[in-house]
Order: sequence, then structure tokens, then C-alpha cells
Amino acid sequence: MRRKLLIAALVVLCGHIAVAQYNPLIIPDTISGTTFNLALRDTFKQFLPGNQTITGGINGNFWGPTLIFRQGDTVHMNVQSYMNDSTTLHWHGMHLPAVMDGGPHQIIPPGTLWQPYWLVKNQAATYWYHPHLHTMSEQQMTMGLGGFIIVRDAAEAALALPRTYGIDDIPLALTSRSFDATNALVYVNRHYGDTCVVNGTLHPQTTLPKQYVRLRLLNAEMERAYNLVFSDNRTFYIIANDGGLLDAPVSATRIKLSVGERAEIMVNLGSDALGSSVELMAYNAGQEFGFGGGEPNTTGPFGSLLNNRNFNVLHIVVGATTASPITSVPTALVTNTYPTAADATVTRTLLVTDGTPGPGGAPFQFDHVLFDFNTINKTVVLGTTEKWTVINNNVFGHAFHIHDVEFKIVSRSSHPVGAYESGWKDTYYLQVNDTVSFVAKFDDYADAIHPFMYHCHFAPHEDGGMMQQFVVVDHTGVNNTEKPAGDYSVYPNPASMRLYFNFSDPAMQVYYVTITNSVGRTLCMLPRPQLNGGIDISNYAPGVYFVQLTDEQTKTTITKKFIKE
Repeated sequence: MRRKLLIAALVVLCGHIAVAQYNPLIIPDTISGTTFNLALRDTFKQFLPGNQTITGGINGNFWGPTLIFRQGDTVHMNVQSYMNDSTTLHWHGMHLPAVMDGGPHQIIPPGTLWQPYWLVKNQAATYWYHPHLHTMSEQQMTMGLGGFIIVRDAAEAALALPRTYGIDDIPLALTSRSFDATNALVYVNRHYGDTCVVNGTLHPQTTLPKQYVRLRLLNAEMERAYNLVFSDNRTFYIIANDGGLLDAPVSATRIKLSVGERAEIMVNLGSDALGSSVELMAYNAGQEFGFGGGEPNTTGPFGSLLNNRNFNVLHIVVGATTASPITSVPTALVTNTYPTAADATVTRTLLVTDGTPGPGGAPFQFDHVLFDFNTINKTVVLGTTEKWTVINNNVFGHAFHIHDVEFKIVSRSSHPVGAYESGWKDTYYLQVNDTVSFVAKFDDYADAIHPFMYHCHFAPHEDGGMMQQFVVVDHTGVNNTEKPAGDYSVYPNPASMRLYFNFSDPAMQVYYVTITNSVGRTLCMLPRPQLNGGIDISNYAPGVYFVQLTDEQTKTTITKKFIKE
């Protein structure tokens, strides 16, 4: 039965804290254009009365700004870390060169500016960014580092869909947190939170217009899955998942999202009374074993007061209709062309192995092999269409994610592929005793040095080593290591504003540039830089510095000294 707006005297449970009121849902700020400045810091947030909570923040917020890209633009990221620890920033779901991907190899030391850039080839969809530092992903994501990416394109713009950000188009990052007696976040040996958190808001409430609204759902948890449903069991329409719009809307009353998965839904509030309310809820009670957060435990590493129960995620109050409301759902969306199993010329099989849940348990692995920085587990030839089959006859569920490509799920052993899974995916739920096959084409980007990752997106599993890596190599197989590395000089030297390069071979391609100070501290990292305009050093203090340049063909690094006036 539809829930009415609760008065302040009533108690609402959204986790372990009984509250007499809701908090306004935080809608992240947006950044649009082609240049995006992101500052990562250790900071504070007032979650609860009393002590502030030590968190991480991007541009000052526990959950960072929403980045709005347009398909066909080249986006330039200025990621400046002021954190005490090293980190990375991975652009989850984006199709881009491996050296820009922000995986475990693209480590950003404290005090460093990282400047990746890429051509946006993705379709309109909801993506996200988050840390991916091996063994510390869970801690840094728990501290609040992350944010949405929204890609827009012409096909999506031509449809009558809600797209007024923060009004009828609402991003919702779903997660949970636990706090100790001092209001500090608990993340050591505690993988599920006791209190649900949406966009950095405890017990959130928002007012949405009396019409169709669009909810961009992201499971940003460490390990918990969500079985989302409205409190009155109303029908909604799934219009997109991880990689873009479906061919047509899919009606549903609930949707499961494992960690890292996204879905966009349209729900009609047009028949609701002005001022009435409805809950977006997680119906997580009674799920199959292996469903993250379905354990009966309330304490311990895999315990939570939200475990194996239904709980409120978002309290929605129905407000006034907008001036130009969306009042219907399109019957058709876009026309996708998917690869089929018959298109695959390479097949691969991954087996989930090992793993013992509980304190001191063995880590989960793929094919009995733990992640190793120096091991390339798979080599993919550029332009190849491959079929991957992942088998989980193990003791727990997982969220399988692969970098670089969107894929098409072609089969599940446990049940037919769901209609909402019929679109482009980069992450999916792999339940116990399930075998899932998908097909993907590995195109556009080859790099024999920097790998992409595939892993379980449950942060404790990923940090524990349930992750492997692959490189995409050019099919020509040309070995360029025998070609002498090109030399260069820097000028002016001393320099005051910008540093320029003079190459002995005008055709030389630069793979990476790193600038360090005289004691070896990294200040700037530029993957595949565009050096015609030089490098801005105007903010550097006077002194001695070193620039390390890596040749694209030979991957040889040559270091030069320069002086900043």
C-alpha cells in the first residue's frame, strides 16, 4: 500500500538509526564541456550529530561532481591529488586507451597532477568514476571518492525523455556505511554498512514532479546487491542499462543491481496525489545465498543491520508538475546492433575458484591465479570479436566487470537472459552455480604495455586478488623494440612559464611524460601528451626538476634535467 508522507513524530528506519526526519537528497553538482578539473582531498563531512566524519572528497564533496560528456568530444581531465595516500581514478564503462583508463597501473602519487584525455565514443548512458588502487579500492571508495558520468548523444536527445538534471532526471548512487562511536567510518573487516546512503545522504528524501521522472540508478556499494522495488509495487520502465538505451522500454516491478551495475528507469508519478509519497525500497529479504548482503549476520565482517531485510532507500514526495512534463514512455528507443556468439572467432573460459568466506578465509580467484602486476593473463588481438564464458560453481556470488568494452550477454545457465540485460553491459551479477557467456569486440585501442582489467567488482574480492589483466595488441605484431629510441632536448632551460621539446626524430611519438622534483616526488603525469604547446610549469617553485619521456615505439624512458627560474 502506498505510504503517505510521514510526520516528524513518526520513526523511519533506513538502517540502524531511528530518525524523526528525513534529510534532503544531495544532487551532485555538474561539470560540462571538454575540460574537467577534479581535486581529490582528505576532508570531513557532517553525517551525524557530534563529530564530523573523516572522509575523502572530490571538489569538496563526499560524492563528487557529475561529469557530463558529449559523444564525439575529446575530454581532457585534470586530476589533482592532494591526498595523503596514492590513488587512481578509473572511468568505469568508458571505451578509451588503456593508458588513460585509471586502473591499478595509473597510480597518482600525493601532490600529483594526472592529465588523461580521450575521444568520447560511448553511447548516451550513465557511467561513473572511482578509485582503483589495488588493495585499497574498498577503503578509498568507502571514504567517498567517486562520482557519476553522463554521456549524451544525438539519438538520446531526439527522444522525449526526462532530462532536466536534478528535477526530473535524478542520479542515485546507492550504498551504505557503518559508523563507530566517534562517527568515524568503519571499513576494516566490515564490508556492509548498517545505514543506507544515497549520493552521500543518510535517510534521503526528495520531491519529484507529478509526471514521469527518470532515475539513474547506480549500485556504488562495496559488496551489497539491491533488489529495487517501489513500496506500492508500481510498474516502472527500464530504458537503459550499463552501456546505453535499450531498443525499447521494458516494464518491470523490480530490478536487481549488483555492485557497479547501472540502470535508468522511468516511473510515473502523474497519478499520485500532490503531496503524497512513495518509497524506493530494497526488497533484499529472502534472496538466494550469495546475493551480496543476503547473509543473516548482523555483526562481524559480513554482518549488517540491513542484511537479509527490506529497507527504505529513498523517500519520494510528489510535487508540482513542471512546465514541460514528460507524460508517456516512448514505445521505441534506439536501434542497437549487437555481436552474436556466431561472430566470435576466439572463445575463452574463466572459472571462479578458491575463496572461503569469513575472517582469515582464502581469497577468491580466477582459475586459481591471484592478481599480479607483472602477469598479463590474456592477450587480445585488436579488432577481434570474442566470447567469454565465466563459470561460478563456487560458494558465493560475484559482480563480473571488464574494462574497455561493452558486451552483449548471450546466455545464462541459471535462467534466460533478462530483457533488461539485453542491452550493452560492462558488469553483471554472477550468482552461485551460474554460467554466463558474453560477446564483445575489442576495437580502436591497442597497447602492449598498459593492460586493462577484468575482476569481481565486490571491493573486498577485488582487493584480495580476484582480478586479472589483459592487453590488446595490434594484429600486425610488429616488434618495434629494435628501433633506437629517439632523443630530445628541452628548452628554454632555465624556463619560467612553459617547457618545450625538440625531438631528434620529428616523427617521434611520445607515450608518457612524468615530471619529478629534485627529491624524486612526482608532480605531473601526462599519458600520450600533446606537446606542441609545451607543458605549463608556471606553478612550480624555482629549483631543479627532471622530465622523463617515454618513446611510444620502444617504450624506452629518457630523463632530462631542467631548471625552473
